[in-house]
Amino acid sequence: MEYTHITQVPDDIETTFAWHERKGSFRRLMPPWEEVEEVRADPTLENGSERIFRFPMGPIKLQWIARHKGYNPPHAFADDMIKGPFKSWSHVHAFISNDDGTCRIEDRVEFRVPLGGLGRLVAGRSVRKRIDRMFNARGIRLTRDIQRHKEFKHMPRKKILIAGSSGLIGRQLVAFLDTGNHEVWRLVRRTPVKDAQEIQWDPKNGTLDAASLEGFDAVIHLGGAGIGDKRWSKKRMEFIRTSRTESTGLLARTLANLENKPEVFMIASAIGYYGNRGNEELTESSKAGEGYLPETCIAWEAAAQPAKDAGIRTIHTRTGGIVLDATGGGLGQMLLPAKLGAGGPIGRGRQWLSWISMDDEVYAMHHLLMTQSCEGAYNLVSPGIVPQKQFAKVLGKVLRRPAFIPTPPFGIWILFGKMGVTLTTDSTKVLPKRLIDIGYRFEHPTLEPALRDTLGIWD
Repeated sequence: MEYTHITQVPDDIETTFAWHERKGSFRRLMPPWEEVEEVRADPTLENGSERIFRFPMGPIKLQWIARHKGYNPPHAFADDMIKGPFKSWSHVHAFISNDDGTCRIEDRVEFRVPLGGLGRLVAGRSVRKRIDRMFNARGIRLTRDIQRHKEFKHMPRKKILIAGSSGLIGRQLVAFLDTGNHEVWRLVRRTPVKDAQEIQWDPKNGTLDAASLEGFDAVIHLGGAGIGDKRWSKKRMEFIRTSRTESTGLLARTLANLENKPEVFMIASAIGYYGNRGNEELTESSKAGEGYLPETCIAWEAAAQPAKDAGIRTIHTRTGGIVLDATGGGLGQMLLPAKLGAGGPIGRGRQWLSWISMDDEVYAMHHLLMTQSCEGAYNLVSPGIVPQKQFAKVLGKVLRRPAFIPTPPFGIWILFGKMGVTLTTDSTKVLPKRLIDIGYRFEHPTLEPALRDTLGIWD
């Protein structure tokens, strides 16, 4: 069986081929609904190099070993499946220049499914549909990433240190920045991997080697205990707060005392800063709310003050309530009940739900990072904010499932406690005023296209 897919790319052939040679390209090209785990990857695409990864196939995880061949930069490379779910798989990536200076990629795949003719009869159509869905997603994200990097192509590449790089947002941000040819390092709590660009720290005990932070252009801090991972006991709530304030304070003080300070320090924050505000429209100039989440966010942002006082451009990214990602976070938790037809409104569903697509989350952070006039707080939310009832309705439409059965807040309290009720029933109508003011272009200003791209359902 054969399959061909053509992607038109808004940049030249050399830039596009170089994008594919970066390690982060694997993460960015994986369909956003697939929980793919990279086991091992050689550092190049040259002949004989290999990449090993695992991916879900129903209830089990299968391993795929790909071996590269046909390396001919910037015109082509190929890979064969050495081990995996197909009887055979050979994929040629051909890069072809267009007359206008842009290029196109022709992905040509030859594959055989197990069981010969019977396999083609039983699974051939569904396999081809899954392959087509995968390559459509690859093409969409590739062209968007290339265009976003192109907007700042005239600027020097940065040496960037990221804390929280293994989280939902961190994984995608690291991959995106890497494909833009930035030098990305990770700040990790575990023992660093040999020969990896990693620096160890222990924020709980206040341990961080200042000398190892000299010379970075940017430091990004995404760390902190998950807000919705566990029920909120007093101990858990204190841990959520201190995991943010202590780590941010340690980084801010260390950066402030460096001889070669970074130009920018970007720290994750959240729209929990504003609290439960009903129908009030909230921008970055709105006052903080009252209660546990606003108090946590206020202390979190205040912990970065030493860096700001030292003249480091300091940015607080107040991320929306849901970052759309099918593999985790709020949307990941919604998907199973929604697919079962039980994803209706919570209570009356009138509470405002702020959201942002994963790509806009990453692209907005990149835009703020590369724009030297940007500092202070920015709401990282889509302008297409909707009531929770409308969110449920649109998700049901995309999944082709009913979405009218309500979930009472009492049921949420039984399952998830105070945390669940707060996160699902608080109303926070947040607008991305400062992002719009600086000219940021949203990839997903409205909900339905964002969900379709995230889930790979376009029809």
